[in-house]
Amino acid sequence: TQISFMKMYNGIYLLSGLLLQIDQILVHQKIELLEAIIGFETNNQYEIKNSMGQKIFHAKENTDCCTRNICGPLRSFELQIKDNFDQEVIHLIRPYRCTSCCFPCCLQEMEVQAPPGNTIGYIKQDWHMFKPKFSIYDMSKTKVLSIEGPLCAISCCGDVDFDVFQSNYTIHPFCFVFY
Repeated sequence: TQISFMKMYNGIYLLSGLLLQIDQILVHQKIELLEAIIGFETNNQYEIKNSMGQKIFHAKENTDCCTRNICGPLRSFELQIKDNFDQEVIHLIRPYRCTSCCFPCCLQEMEVQAPPGNTIGYIKQDWHMFKPKFSIYDMSKTKVLSIEGPLCAISCCGDVDFDVFQSNYTIHPFCFVFY
């Protein structure tokens, strides 16, 4: 199953064509000075780059101050992913959920819209006692990919690799770098 869409502006933009040319995605979280100094949670921002370090997208969380600072990492949020022309190409919606391995009935899930307003799939957390595991579903809720992270998904100044699987073989490693 291939997920694709086209959007017109200054020519034709083919998301799937761009993503098919990428062998690795690096996600860099921008650290806000206010957040680093006093611990006051701000809207997260990310730069999404290819393996050559070229910025291909940027993303910004959209939540209110109370939700960010009271609910912490469990909070609901919306994430706008924009291309280098500042056009929103992907919109992610995550409701408030648990992340504990003790509550496998309330695991994380996220709706993926591309273009915004057009649901193309879902990302759902799979229960595992120790590893971060997720499944990607198409718009008809058919599982198309699996994502599996390392036993320790926390990294200080290094990469955290997530493998993407289709059936029983690895398609691409995705690397999430936070600094």
